Amino acid sequence: MNPNALPWLWPVLFYLAGSFPPGYLAGKARGIDIRQHGSGNIGATNVYRVMGRPWGITVFIIDFLKGFLPLFLLKRYCYPSDDSWEVSLLLVLCAFAVILGHNYTPWLGFKGGKGIATSAGVLGALLPWVLAVSLSLWIIAVLLTRTVAIGSLLAAAVLPLACAWFYPGQWIYFGLCTVAGGLAVWRHRSNIYRLLAHQEPPLNSPSPKKEAP
Repeated sequence: MNPNALPWLWPVLFYLAGSFPPGYLAGKARGIDIRQHGSGNIGATNVYRVMGRPWGITVFIIDFLKGFLPLFLLKRYCYPSDDSWEVSLLLVLCAFAVILGHNYTPWLGFKGGKGIATSAGVLGALLPWVLAVSLSLWIIAVLLTRTVAIGSLLAAAVLPLACAWFYPGQWIYFGLCTVAGGLAVWRHRSNIYRLLAHQEPPLNSPSPKKEAP
């Protein structure tokens, strides 16, 4: 990697890319503020429950792509054969930036989604085997429980274990999986409270009431 400081400005651009809020814009396209409906979250699950399956799937895909495409293009075309720790660190910082942009978008008062789809996109670009394991677990858990939050929490929890198994010794990427998984769990704390109280709704039921800030 070039010794100048210019590459280290990439995380700023990745944060801005992650801050694009498709869930909010989808609601506006239907004449509603999605933050005032269902759980108040702008993520794909709340959009799915409030606006229907096509809208929810569309938002999920866009949130996934805004995590996947920038990292994939940066790695493929800027650092195609550079496996140095500096490049790995830069890629991980960009990954964190795009997730944080999604979770705390400046365009909506630094309130955003929970980062599952965008984190999945990041993993698809950098650690595809980790994504394969976590996505498989997510699908199985949601099919068995019909509860997205359970699938998301299990998928987040398995990230460090999958990284350690498929990418041994890659401590920078292990840190990414640990922090990204922990952040996803933190963003789901309201869901955890509802799960413990047996009040978390299944996938096809109406969203719970608007979450507290």
